[in-house]
Amino acid sequence: MSKNLISFVEAAIFTSLAMILSFIPDFASWFSPSFGAIPLVVFSLRRGTKYGLLAGLLWGLLHFALGKVYYLALSQVLIEYILAFLSMGIAGLLATPFQKKLQANQNKQAFITGALAATLAVLTRYFWHFIAGVIFWGSYAPKGTSVYWYSFVVNGTAGLATLILVLVSLALLITPQAKSFFLAKGR
Repeated sequence: MSKNLISFVEAAIFTSLAMILSFIPDFASWFSPSFGAIPLVVFSLRRGTKYGLLAGLLWGLLHFALGKVYYLALSQVLIEYILAFLSMGIAGLLATPFQKKLQANQNKQAFITGALAATLAVLTRYFWHFIAGVIFWGSYAPKGTSVYWYSFVVNGTAGLATLILVLVSLALLITPQAKSFFLAKGR
């Protein structure tokens, strides 16, 4: 099998896992973490930006196919389901230094690099949700509350919960499953 085909198959598998995790019930409405971010960050750290962006885009598009889209306007959908989910793939920008640190058995430094990658991806994703919150969801802000503050609190809380979840997952995976971040020789 070609390297590209294997990468596409892996992207589909990790995207499917992210979507499955997206069906975990929200325990705090808009403030809940995004469990699907875990496989997207792991995949991006394994395969890099190109395939990470592809997986993020596919994850966003799966929301349409499975009826998990909250539609207010076309621009809102583009921001929250295309740009926001696509952004998860930018964790792959740090895939090479992350993998080099793992190969050198520098697990603490690898975790720091992975944490930076996860933070970049999650902050970028929730930046887009913040923008959409200001533009499209501001009418839900309690009376007298700034739409900027409302969007910051709602999206900031969900983003922070997501980031903590991803960081804990990375910490649990790095040492016992470090090899899962590498491609098999010959691929």
